[in-house]
Amino acid sequence: MSTRGANRRKHGGTAVKIVVTGPFSAGKTTLIRTISEITVLSTETDITDATRSRKAETTVAMDFGRITIDRDLVLYLFGTPGQERFDFMWEILGEGMLGYILLIDATREDSLEQAVGILAAFRKMARVPFVVALNHADGLEPLEEERVRSVLELAEDTPVVPCDATDRESVKSVLLALLYCVVDRIDAPAAARA
Repeated sequence: MSTRGANRRKHGGTAVKIVVTGPFSAGKTTLIRTISEITVLSTETDITDATRSRKAETTVAMDFGRITIDRDLVLYLFGTPGQERFDFMWEILGEGMLGYILLIDATREDSLEQAVGILAAFRKMARVPFVVALNHADGLEPLEEERVRSVLELAEDTPVVPCDATDRESVKSVLLALLYCVVDRIDAPAAARA
């Protein structure tokens, strides 16, 4: 069976795996819950350490959601744990991904700092398109974008997108930014051959 055939759903559509990763408490589970058309499968457990002041539960394995773009395209969303002690799940969840979203809490400086290590791990894992989404960002100031790009050492063509993980339209814009990157990556070799 071809790779293309392996990604076909029963009804003829293509299934695409997207990973949502980022630091602890960046909003990954919320983002997936906001956009998923199914009840999100979540592996959250109570927090018992000092990070409990930020939130009561944390993802320990993954979150899983789905969104149908149209009858030909379905996105399967896999959210990673944000705590480094669960980093072994990053590679497991990253296998076969077509792209990923690096979600950062724009209101916390430590979120950007923690994202550096996560991004390094994902860059080693796979050379696939990704976008950086800044949760809790009300717009994107040029100086802030420049700082994020500098800290994460982003290429100029890597989108940095402000978002609100609780707003469906905002999450859609992040997913669309990623899908445009994926399409550009697919189209580039075809254009070079033409």
